[in-house]
Parts: sequence; C-alpha cells; structure tokens
Amino acid sequence: MAEEAIRIRALRADDRAAWDALWREYLDFYGARLGEAVYDSTFARLLDPARPMQSGFLAETQGRPVGLVHYIQHPHNWRIEDVIYLQDLYAEPSMRGRGVGRALIEAVYAEADRRGCPSVYWTTQDFNAEARKLYDRIGTLTPFVKYQR
Repeated sequence: MAEEAIRIRALRADDRAAWDALWREYLDFYGARLGEAVYDSTFARLLDPARPMQSGFLAETQGRPVGLVHYIQHPHNWRIEDVIYLQDLYAEPSMRGRGVGRALIEAVYAEADRRGCPSVYWTTQDFNAEARKLYDRIGTLTPFVKYQR
C-alpha cells in the first residue's frame, strides 16, 4: 500500500466537528475532562483574527482530519523576539508512526519562522514514551521541571 500523503492546513470554522473529536481523544489520553464552554471558547479563540497569537493546524490524509496541533505565540523575558508554545499535539492512533506528528511540528516550526519567533517549545508527560521518540529526533530535551498552581 502506498504511503498516504499528509497535508497540513490552518484550522477553519467548518472543522468544528472533526477538531472536537480529535481534541477529545487527545484530552482523553491525558485523562483530562473539560466543560463544553472550554471547547467552545478554545475553538473560537483558535479562529479569532483578533487573537492571531493563538492558532492551530489540522493534518489530513485523503481529505480526512487525522491530527491537530495548537500553538500560542507570546513574549519571553530572555529574548527580544516572541516564542511559540506548542500546547497540544495529537495524531490518531492508526496514523502514528506515519509522519503526522512530525508534519504538524514542522508546520509550527515554519509558522514560527514566518513570524520571526526563534524558539518553539512544548511539554509532555514523562510516560508518553512513543511521542518522546519523535520529540527526541525533532527537538532538544531540556532539564527544566514544570510546576504549576
């Protein structure tokens, strides 16, 4: 079977149902439960032209959405330029190992370059071994430990 072409494109308003399904699968993986208002608000923010710092892409094969990524551009106190936080990355389990995650990360890298942001960073949980294999090839593991309130 020939390898399916992966197309990365900006999220659109008519993507709501596909985005919703993918994001729910992503959040389920982490055991996260969010209220419907968060889904509505997040999707609206990702598409709001007045909020260009928060956006996302979908990965498609044969016209079917199979992955997503969300990213947030923000200032950084150690740099003159903004940086980009890659907040959410998900590929359907059946599509893992086929380049979907890499293509989504590379799309964020390209967007960061377009915006003049020299750094893209993200976090993952230590048990996410399969994704970390990709991250070890496409990024640099830092020694930072995350704390939160």
